[in-house]
Amino acid sequence: MSRFTTSAAAARVDQLAELPLFAACSKKERQALVRLGRDRTIASGETVIRQGELSTDCFVIVDGSVLVEIDGTAVATLGAGECFGELAPLDHQPRSATVTAVTNTTLFVLGDKEFAEAVSSIPGLARKVLASLSTRVRESNSASVGR
Repeated sequence: MSRFTTSAAAARVDQLAELPLFAACSKKERQALVRLGRDRTIASGETVIRQGELSTDCFVIVDGSVLVEIDGTAVATLGAGECFGELAPLDHQPRSATVTAVTNTTLFVLGDKEFAEAVSSIPGLARKVLASLSTRVRESNSASVGR
């Protein structure tokens, strides 16, 4: 995982503007996010998080895709602009899913302290994260009904 050089930081600020989670953020807010976060590069087939483990990072997919599995069953494939792990910095509970890179993937990572700072200092970010969580709960509920 790495922090950004000046030129890489400027590029990441622009790139975050293209991601739905951060599209409504001002350039100044995206700059603050880049100062808080770091990149993590994951090789295809590498596990990012494991169900049941304790960790508190939140991840936004910058490039690539990941497979989300619960109890060994694939439940979603996520791509650029989508986030995962956003429950962990909120509740500090074990991971509810295993996430594995399907392709070589670049992740933007916020630890729990950085995540807390970001949602408290960037208007609208908390609402976007809650909307993302709400969508996942609804999708999970409708999948459960169809079983």
